[in-house]
Amino acid sequence: MATPTSFPTPAVSGQILTAAYVNGMSGAFRVLQVVYASTSTATTNTTSTFADTTLTASITPQSTSNKVLVLVSQNGCFKSSADAENRMNLRLLRGATNVATFSGALFLYTGSAISNGAAASISLLDSPASIASVTYKTQFNNPNNTASVIVQEGSAVSTMVLLEISA
Repeated sequence: MATPTSFPTPAVSGQILTAAYVNGMSGAFRVLQVVYASTSTATTNTTSTFADTTLTASITPQSTSNKVLVLVSQNGCFKSSADAENRMNLRLLRGATNVATFSGALFLYTGSAISNGAAASISLLDSPASIASVTYKTQFNNPNNTASVIVQEGSAVSTMVLLEISA
C-alpha cells in the first residue's frame, strides 16, 4: 500500500493562498486568486467622452512578476436611435491606463431609427507589475456625440473576473 501524501495545513480564514501552499506545489501558470464583480446598473452616455460603465473590480497581486487574466462580459449594450456611426466604443482600463479597446461595431442601422442591443466580451492577460491593489474597469462612449448609448440596459448583468496567474 502506498504511503499517503502529506499536505500542508489549510490556510487560516482570510489568509492569501500562495503558490507554495497549494498541495505543496510551486511553479508558474497556476491560479492564485480569483476576484468576481458584477453590475446591473443601467448607465447612459450621450457624448464622445468615455464614461464609466459601473463594472469594476480590484485585485492585489502577490508578486510583481505575476499576471492577471481579465475576463469581461459587457451586456445590455444598447443605442437609443440611429446616427452617422451607429456604434459604441468600449474599453478596459487598469487604473487610468487604457489596456484594450474591445468593441466598436455593436450596432446596425436598417434605414429607420432602430436600435439593436448587443454584448461584448474580452479576455486579456495583463502584466500590472504591482503588489499594490490594481483596479480594472470598463468605459464606453458614443463616438458620434449624438443619441444615447446604454450599458446594462434592462438590468442586464455585466461581469468581470480577475485571476492572478503565477509567473
